[in-house]
Amino acid sequence: MAVQREAALTYVRSHREAFLDTLKTFLRFPSISTSEQHRADMEATARWLADYLRSLGMARVNIYPTDGHPVVYGELTTDRAGAPTVLVYGHYDVQPPDPLDLWASPPFEPTVREDRLYARGAADMKGQIIGVLAAVEALLRTGDLPVNLKFMFEGEEEIGSPHLAGFIARHKEMLQCDVSLNADAGIMGEDAPSITYALRGLAYFELHVQGPAQDLHSGVYGGVVHNAAQALAELIATMHDAEGHITVDGFYDQVRPLDEEERAALRRLPMDEAFYLEHTGAPALWGEPEYTPVERVGARPTLEINGIIGGFTDPGVKTVIPSHASAKISCRLVPDQDPETIYQCLRRHLETHAPPTIRWELKYIVGAKPAIIDRKSRWVRALSQAMESIWGKEPFYKREGGTVPVVAQVKDILGVDSVMAGFILPDADLHAPNENLHLPTWYRGIETYVHYLCNLA
Repeated sequence: MAVQREAALTYVRSHREAFLDTLKTFLRFPSISTSEQHRADMEATARWLADYLRSLGMARVNIYPTDGHPVVYGELTTDRAGAPTVLVYGHYDVQPPDPLDLWASPPFEPTVREDRLYARGAADMKGQIIGVLAAVEALLRTGDLPVNLKFMFEGEEEIGSPHLAGFIARHKEMLQCDVSLNADAGIMGEDAPSITYALRGLAYFELHVQGPAQDLHSGVYGGVVHNAAQALAELIATMHDAEGHITVDGFYDQVRPLDEEERAALRRLPMDEAFYLEHTGAPALWGEPEYTPVERVGARPTLEINGIIGGFTDPGVKTVIPSHASAKISCRLVPDQDPETIYQCLRRHLETHAPPTIRWELKYIVGAKPAIIDRKSRWVRALSQAMESIWGKEPFYKREGGTVPVVAQVKDILGVDSVMAGFILPDADLHAPNENLHLPTWYRGIETYVHYLCNLA
């Protein structure tokens, strides 16, 4: 295995330009899942990806339709006795590129400037997909595959993966594996390798408040009816105290506490108060004072107001009492919280605090469970050793504040953990104009995947 490992690493280093050209081709597809006008582009992207898997020699390659966008599947088996089976997950859809005028180069015309590749999807996550497949190609061209591999690439991650759980459940036998390799992750810096071992879940709501039957003249009716926008603001204000604690009864009941060992590991991360001030531009931080900033971001739940709509907001003057106002609310959840339970907690809170002067409705839009894996498992140790082989240092272990729904779905349906192994940098401008991939880190990531697959054997 050691001889093949070195041969595969040599192959990677001598084929960097070819891998980059393949990635550029992949990036030219405007695979925007949220837009119906790009449905044909989504299907074309899936066909290209399936053809690419076939070109690597994979068997059982298929494009599976769903009620939304298709899932691309392929597999490779090895003759090595006792080899584990790894399910590689990725998504080929991307965010819309708007606003276009802020891009320095066209979002679907990949452009290299200095040591970065700019394009929509370069980091999130077409670059990560090609990175894994480049490592697989290197191993196939230099010997036998060290593990069994299955590939599941979906086209709906950027819209919440609404049909993926159903696909996994319907194809449970086909997808059976020992572990899932999820490349939809990043590291803390080009010289700071890191492993994400926990993800927050999500519960997303819309709160609608109705006051009078229609907008009213504020001079004629002001002072006798409850302004819907004001009532909404008052309700929202009941959901936190002055220090950032969530005051919704029962909200924290299922939160798994942090032990001292994990808190010590999190303190290693170079993400102190100054780090967050620098990266946010905020005048001061806010939140639960008994937890550090990095603990608040990854290990504590949140309740955030994502947007408020109501009343007259156009330029000029219109003196009305709005009849309706609404807010979009997202709750990031931590182990062992459940989205449905949080929905019920929030409903009870509104029943308690909403005044009789309004009508209200809480809509549950989407939910995703949080996920956490054992930092000491063989799957994580193999990745840690792979990173140390490339970077020459032990990686950091971090909790991620965001949500990747497939991680909990794979755990719930297939019963296996996911190892988060991606190489996106914090300044990659995900979902924003000028999304980019740091190429030196990407190449190191490909070599890390080679080490990881060999370590699993």
